[in-house]
Amino acid sequence: MSEEKKDFGDQAEDAFDKAKETASDLGEKASETFEDAKEATKDFADEAKKTANEFTESAKEAFSGGEGENKKLLAGLLAIFLGSFGVHKFILGYQKEGFMLLGATIVGYITLCFVIGGFILTATAVVGFIEGIIYLTKSDEEFYNTYQVGNKSWF
Repeated sequence: MSEEKKDFGDQAEDAFDKAKETASDLGEKASETFEDAKEATKDFADEAKKTANEFTESAKEAFSGGEGENKKLLAGLLAIFLGSFGVHKFILGYQKEGFMLLGATIVGYITLCFVIGGFILTATAVVGFIEGIIYLTKSDEEFYNTYQVGNKSWF
């Protein structure tokens, strides 16, 4: 039995050495995995910061009224369909000109029973339609520079 104990002891020692070696390998792999996870987390955080900054810049631009294309499309379509009421002028920030078109349209409706009212309504509708076409045919940059930065209120 003493030899059996020796063989058993050798086997136990071999198993213990293998367990130690395996534990060491697992420790190294865990350490590598931890470093990989740490690097991936850092990359994810950097990407999240970049995305958040892009979103913030886009939101600032959208809420500051600096979106040339959106105002161009909105102002152009409103000018074509509701141009005689001057709605497109109000969208672009030209209150005086908007009230002038609106007032002329109201006067046109009041005097519609006379011949002059029809001419006034036609004139305000034509002005709105022409301005809508002009707005929509300009490039985004040209529209923005002319009507939003340059404050050109008519045509």
